[in-house]
This record gives sequence, structure tokens and C-alpha cells, in this order.
Amino acid sequence: MKHILTLSLCFLSLSLSAQENCIGPDFNSDGEIGSADLIVFLSYYGNDWPESNAFVCGEDLNHQDYNYSTVQIGDQCWFSENCRYLPSVSSSSEESFIEPKYYVYNYEGTDAEAAMATSNYETYGVLYNWPAIMNTNVCPSGWHIPTDQEWQTLEIYLGMSESDASYAGCCRGTDQGYQMKSSNVWGSFGNGSNSSGLTCIPGGYLGFWGSQWHQIITKGMFWSSTENNSECWYRSLEFSNDWVYRDTITKSFGLSARCIQD
Repeated sequence: MKHILTLSLCFLSLSLSAQENCIGPDFNSDGEIGSADLIVFLSYYGNDWPESNAFVCGEDLNHQDYNYSTVQIGDQCWFSENCRYLPSVSSSSEESFIEPKYYVYNYEGTDAEAAMATSNYETYGVLYNWPAIMNTNVCPSGWHIPTDQEWQTLEIYLGMSESDASYAGCCRGTDQGYQMKSSNVWGSFGNGSNSSGLTCIPGGYLGFWGSQWHQIITKGMFWSSTENNSECWYRSLEFSNDWVYRDTITKSFGLSARCIQD
């Protein structure tokens, strides 16, 4: 409304006095405010106005007071770090297939602020059960947890064959895991090249047997949003090989998560 009023006054002034410039928005960015700006404005009248400072993939994206790094891979834009959304935190004994659960590796308390002060949170982010990753607050508006097909699209772009991409199990592809793994923090000389820019890190996982916390620094497991009967598809990377493992897993486990742009 402010722009409409300003331009209307400019237009009236231009009509009455033939002056060239007015005080108002420089819509055509030519350094002057005048009739040309009114023409630009009218060309958008009734349509969506183009957003200023629009996000460009590769820039940081602020979500809930944290700046996530992003990366363009083919036609997709991904978070290049693990999700950190932590509205509450649960101990490793709290298992649920239905209720959202949020975990920080090796943290057994219930104080979210204390969990966020740990080095594991700072480095690896949050482990989520599947109901938690379906919380729309995990990803920013316009972003979502990748589907199984979107993971396959990524893998194919990195050189995996379509038949390998659709295969369930280990030993898929050639060096796609090496391209996806970060160039540091993986244990036992298991770092990748990170040539993809995805920077996958070994945040371990929460499984409900034995010690429950498993394989930090040697394995990274990442949710997809795609269900398969009562389970869900996920991806796993390991220090000891360069493949990308694809399989289904129970919804109660705690895995890492990434976001992809809509």
C-alpha cells in the first residue's frame, strides 16, 4: 500500500509538472525514481511481487536461530549438515513407534539445553525416530525430509546405476558413499572425499538392544520419509567401505536427518 500511494503521487506529480524524479521505490534499479518505476510496478500489478534477497542454494539458511549450510547437487538443494531441531530430549530407554522422540548421542538426561551443550550435539546434531522427522518444524518452510526416490535421484546423479539405486541392501554403486562422506571425523581412516558437498558425518544411531547407542564415528544413518509397510527406508554410510546401504528399519530407531528443498 505504501508503494502504491507513493507511486500514485509520483504519477500525479509527473502528469502535472513533468518532473522526472520522485521520492519512492527505485523498482528498476536505475538510480532514479520516476515514470520508468511506475511502468515496472504496473507490470507486476495483480501478480506476485518478486521476492527480494531470495535464497540461493549454496548459501546458509537460517532456521530456528541456526544457519544451516546448503549444497546444490544436480537439480536438488540439500542441507549439508545434520538437522539440529530439538524441542525436547529423551533418554535411550524411551522407545516409541508413534510419539516423536528426539535423542542426542550418549545423552541420558531430559534437559534439552544441557543436551545442546554437549559436543555430540554440536558435531552430529540430533537423532530422531521416524515420527519425529515427520514433525514439520524439523525442516524450514519450503523444505522436507527427502523421500526414498529423492535419495535415489541423488545417488544416480553421483554415478550410481538405476538398477543399483533401486536395490535394497549393501554394496550398491561404486564410490558414491565416498563422494558423500565428509573428509574428516570418520574413524579408522574412513573419511570420504566429500566431492558431492553433502558432508555426511558418522553420527551413529540409537537401536533398542544391548548398549543401545551404536557406532558413532564409524556409521551415519539417515532417514527418508518413505514408508514400506510398517517400516521406513533409510540410507547408511560406513567407515569401512565406499558404498551406500539402502534398506528399511523400524520407526522407533534414532537416526540422523537431512532436509531437501521442495
